[in-house]
Amino acid sequence: MKIVRFSCGGPIAYGVLEGDTIRVIDGTPFIRYTVGEATYRLDDVRLLEPVIPTKIVAVGLNYIDHAAEIGMEPHDEPIIFMKPVSAAIAAGDAIIYPRMSSWIEYEAELAIVIKDITRQVSVEQAPARILGYTCANDVTARDLQRKDGQWTRAKSFDTFAPIGPCIETDIDPNNLKIELRLNGEVTQSSNTSNMHFKPDFLVSFISHVMTLCPGDIILTGTPPGVGPMQIGDEVEVEIEGIGTLRNKVITL
Repeated sequence: MKIVRFSCGGPIAYGVLEGDTIRVIDGTPFIRYTVGEATYRLDDVRLLEPVIPTKIVAVGLNYIDHAAEIGMEPHDEPIIFMKPVSAAIAAGDAIIYPRMSSWIEYEAELAIVIKDITRQVSVEQAPARILGYTCANDVTARDLQRKDGQWTRAKSFDTFAPIGPCIETDIDPNNLKIELRLNGEVTQSSNTSNMHFKPDFLVSFISHVMTLCPGDIILTGTPPGVGPMQIGDEVEVEIEGIGTLRNKVITL
């Protein structure tokens, strides 16, 4: 099931995407809900970020082929860092090139969406705490990352966490094609089977560090092929079975 969050000139609502039709959800996907009779055409609504998380937790160097690309071995434990909620934008929204940076890069990622309060769960318990999966782009100011020696500023600019367009609730995250296209040209292409730490393990590991809340996002790392974006570029993250997250880069 594909869950979307949208607006159509009225209150923001959740719905189930069925082809080009959205069936409105009574309630939210994080508690008991029913799928109502009201429908909208996809072309008539504005898709929003599929969730509003309390935090975005990201994982670095989690693809075996990406680690090999930069001459590193996979780590014994996940490297985790944070992106602020204020960085989140929806499919179709613009990525703003910050004046503070002269080199921003794309990073296609599978994102986990948390369903319930999750604290110190085992790997076996983790799947029940996952609502589903969406596409993400972990935009990074690479020059500032190198300059600062840590990642907070480089990862945290407004618009640096595009997510969407939907949450797929019924999918095996461990064998999905993941691809990024820059102006129509494929620059990243891999499979989630190349993750070193799998989604269930990441949920368990992170839940032993911090309590995860409904709607929280975990970015699971990026495959090889990361590279720069320029003002005017269109970047698309496509993950098998989920959909395509499309954003343009602009300046203010």
